[in-house]
Amino acid sequence: MQAGVRKKRTETSCDSCANLVYDEDCEEYVCDVDMDEDDYGRLLTDRSFQCPYYRCGDEYAVVRHQM
Repeated sequence: MQAGVRKKRTETSCDSCANLVYDEDCEEYVCDVDMDEDDYGRLLTDRSFQCPYYRCGDEYAVVRHQM
């Protein structure tokens, strides 16, 4: 990689993932994927790790759940 040039990271924010669902018991949005423990640990600790379960959701659905 050249000095001063950063590789653009693809958007994999959980906030825009189609696997994010509202849990009425917790009254918050949670990931609905049965993620394995190793992937979850990497997701929390490695800033460059791309979630293998990320699915680009309907942007309008994401906005609707934020209202």
